Amino acid sequence: MYYIGAHVSAAGGVENAPINAHKLNANAFALFTKNQRQWVAKPLTTESIEKFKQYCEQYNFDKNQILPHNSYLTNLGHPQEEPLQKSRAAFLDEMQRCEQLGLTKLNFHPGSHLKEISEEESLLKIAESINWVLEKTNGVTAVIENTSGQGSNLGYKFEHLQFIINHVQDKSRIGVCIDTCHAFTSGYDLATATGWKKTWDDFDQIVGFKYLLGMHINDTKKELGSRVDRHAPLGDGLLGLETFKRLMNDSRFENIPLVLETPEDDKWQEEIALLRSFISK
Repeated sequence: MYYIGAHVSAAGGVENAPINAHKLNANAFALFTKNQRQWVAKPLTTESIEKFKQYCEQYNFDKNQILPHNSYLTNLGHPQEEPLQKSRAAFLDEMQRCEQLGLTKLNFHPGSHLKEISEEESLLKIAESINWVLEKTNGVTAVIENTSGQGSNLGYKFEHLQFIINHVQDKSRIGVCIDTCHAFTSGYDLATATGWKKTWDDFDQIVGFKYLLGMHINDTKKELGSRVDRHAPLGDGLLGLETFKRLMNDSRFENIPLVLETPEDDKWQEEIALLRSFISK
């Protein structure tokens, strides 16, 4: 089965996220468990936790089809010690929030070297950060998201994802999320049939499909290899609808959350229905 949803609002409390996803006729969703642009947030209340679990059960959202997103502030590969420790503490807090909510995954952007250290040094710091957090938590898998490679952001090559995974001690609690916009703008040609095949063949050889635990489904405003991250509604960008038709008829992408992060949230219900219509009966 294909599990399709969107990154919905949790404004007013995390318990509102499954309600908002249900309104879209989604069977998967993503959320922020706290304000994504603040380092510190109030702890989750017992009432919010219980209501979140209640609504997930009521609307048939399995914990494995929910892909919470980490804060944009953290940089687990930061070259400086104080900001690195601050990022690790914030990441730990988010993993613990997932534990409280009974969720099994936390998606995050790997980090940036800020042109102060080498890519490899920064990638090692990311892996060390993940190891540090996994030792202090249980049951939640760290899910690395690929990036466009904008600025000094790491994770724009499959080799970066492989490097991090190779240096994570508990391989059972590490995975990846591939964003279609990020993949294209970082240089992977998902827009043509031959490029699609080569991209996923390379992914399987370098990373391995066993580590693919989710996807972000976005079209792109920017060109192949531009290293610029600009999402577009489905069919309004350079990937085009044929890319998403291929995705929705490729069994390798069943049974994981496929989450829209397209910029016009009023189109999400329509885009979810559109993706479902692509599935061959």
